[in-house]
Amino acid sequence: MTVTAPVPASVDVRRVLTRSLTICAALAIPAMVLRAGGLHPAPVVAMLVYGAAVVAASFLLAWAAEAAQLDISGGLAVAILAFIAVLPEYAVDLTYAYTAGHDPTFVQYAAANMTGSNRLLLGVGWPVVVLVAVWCLRRSGSPARALALDESNRLELGFLLVAGVIAFVMPVSGQIHLAFGLVLLAWFAAYAWRLAHGEAEEPHLIGTSAALGALPRSRRRITIAVVMVLAAVVILAAAEPFAHALVDAGKELGIDEFLLVQWVGPLASEAPEFIVAILFARRGNGVLAIGTLISSKVNQWTLLVGTIPLAYLAGGGGVSLPLDDRQVEEMLLTATQTLLGIALVASLRFSRQSAWLLLVLFLAQFPLTGTSARLVLSAVYAAIALVAFVVNRRQLPSLVAAIWRRQEPPPPA
Repeated sequence: MTVTAPVPASVDVRRVLTRSLTICAALAIPAMVLRAGGLHPAPVVAMLVYGAAVVAASFLLAWAAEAAQLDISGGLAVAILAFIAVLPEYAVDLTYAYTAGHDPTFVQYAAANMTGSNRLLLGVGWPVVVLVAVWCLRRSGSPARALALDESNRLELGFLLVAGVIAFVMPVSGQIHLAFGLVLLAWFAAYAWRLAHGEAEEPHLIGTSAALGALPRSRRRITIAVVMVLAAVVILAAAEPFAHALVDAGKELGIDEFLLVQWVGPLASEAPEFIVAILFARRGNGVLAIGTLISSKVNQWTLLVGTIPLAYLAGGGGVSLPLDDRQVEEMLLTATQTLLGIALVASLRFSRQSAWLLLVLFLAQFPLTGTSARLVLSAVYAAIALVAFVVNRRQLPSLVAAIWRRQEPPPPA
């Protein structure tokens, strides 16, 4: 059954689409010209030009993937749209992993991009969305001090809990082994299967995605397909030079290239997702916003991490991507942050205090650099997570049970 996106009558669909697509084209075309012409600008210029193209393509994919939910059945949507939404981030990270297969100097960057995107999502995305949502609730007259999650979020949190626990295999073993990657991919497949057999929900569209959804069905499907293809072409053309430009720009500017890869790359690829989630929260749908970001975290800890050793092997490496001491510390920090995030929301209540805690701890990693600082911060994450798990201990069985328990449809009103 096909539904039509609810678009206010005052919205000029053609104007919205023309404006959005024109802006994205203006950002993407310079990168395509450089790539087609075989031109090699200065690293900083290349980073900016190709980064802008990745951002533009990310927005195009986000809009198209959201609007596509109107026409794709639940099971197929889970299998396809979950990958489409994170394609830009995967393209950059897998470029590093593939290159590392025949150039060992790039091994560190595959781990850097992955840990950066994971920590950015949970350390900034989750808390900012909750703070915005609670602020909007209080402005409307509600005394809310927390955002109440939906019962359906137990499924995502249950899968994330298991993925978060087994993620410690990476820092403990000092590698990302192919067998471990296959386990994570199987876990993602189980997650997708469970979502596919859950209750389908009508998509909530805003802005450009809503304008796409308002098109007549045949025109909408053609437009979405064209937008997805064009976005994929831009990503395939821009991901590799953008990934290499980040490294070269760091060397040229005297900035630690590890840090550029860890934070600038994920910022470019995840910007659309963050903006859309914040807009949802700003418009009073904070539950949907945080639910989307929790689902993205599951995708990152399973699908993204699981494909890294495959790309490394395809690039000429062995069956295990090695991690040096710094990467082990980064993995440990990311894994402990993940456990803290789960522990704080296990009760399906995301308070302002929890949001500020995640945000402050995330920001603390920038002035607190070095091995000792990363290990201490990891210990802080782990200690607070342990306390939160103890406080919410009665909620943990329901998270695990949600993995295989069939969700019952809500009772009729």
